[in-house]
Amino acid sequence: MEVKTKVNAEDGKQDLLITREFELPLELLFKAYIEPEIIEQWMETKVLKLENQKYGGYLFETTDPKGNKYRFNGTIHDFVINQKITRTFEFENMPFGVQLEFLEFEKLTDNTSKLTIHIIYQSVAHRDQNLKLPFAYGLNMAHNRLQEIVNNLK
Repeated sequence: MEVKTKVNAEDGKQDLLITREFELPLELLFKAYIEPEIIEQWMETKVLKLENQKYGGYLFETTDPKGNKYRFNGTIHDFVINQKITRTFEFENMPFGVQLEFLEFEKLTDNTSKLTIHIIYQSVAHRDQNLKLPFAYGLNMAHNRLQEIVNNLK
């Protein structure tokens, strides 16, 4: 499987830079990040709360194959339609700490777009701990699902 979602993690730094180009118009890519019904499909999670606005927030819940529930939440600090979302992200009851995420959406052509995510962790150790998980693989798989699901909306 081709890895289309690129994760750049420089040694000794507490951030990540993630990029992915999609064969989707900008508006559809952005919609995939703000419509609960679409998010639930590509992220394979339940959207319990989603307030797409400055000072809004979100709460998602996922269940593993054994039935264990995991929640993650955050506050939206900036929200500009079809351009950017700035938010915090916290995986509840996990030792990763709160991270700050800058999502930027860019139109490449009428039918292609690019997503850039800059994530800042509390420390290098927190970032490295997250990278020990199949983080990049899982994100690439999720973005592949996003591409497939949103293609069907065209």
